[in-house]
Amino acid sequence: MKKLMLIGAVGSGKTTFVQAMMKASLKYKKTQAMEYYDTIIDTPGEYLESRRYNNALIVASCDCHMVLLFQDASSKNCLFSPNFASVFMKPVIGIVTKIDEEIKDIDYAKDCLTLAGAKKIFEISATKGLGLEELEDFLE
Repeated sequence: MKKLMLIGAVGSGKTTFVQAMMKASLKYKKTQAMEYYDTIIDTPGEYLESRRYNNALIVASCDCHMVLLFQDASSKNCLFSPNFASVFMKPVIGIVTKIDEEIKDIDYAKDCLTLAGAKKIFEISATKGLGLEELEDFLE
């Protein structure tokens, strides 16, 4: 599998995605600093939410093959600026998370990721396992 860097707001599902991909038990864990796994770099949501950390994201992306932007389908808060993906010299894809939530707007989440510059978008629920197989096949 390619080495991935995950970027998204606090609570967007990045760490839950990591746990699901590693077949680990799903439990809430707040990411406080960049966490490096064999094939994944999990970044804190604050690195997206505070622009002063954007350089850290750009530098860390040098250690990966692909950047994944995470947007929570149950949130109307899009923190990605238009064409955000253009700063990375890597392929950037979008991940719409929490598609199993009762209140959600998948189209809004997809629009947010498209505007940010994601070239391909996947819809997943890490807690229910929805969409993970298709995403894994793409990443292989």
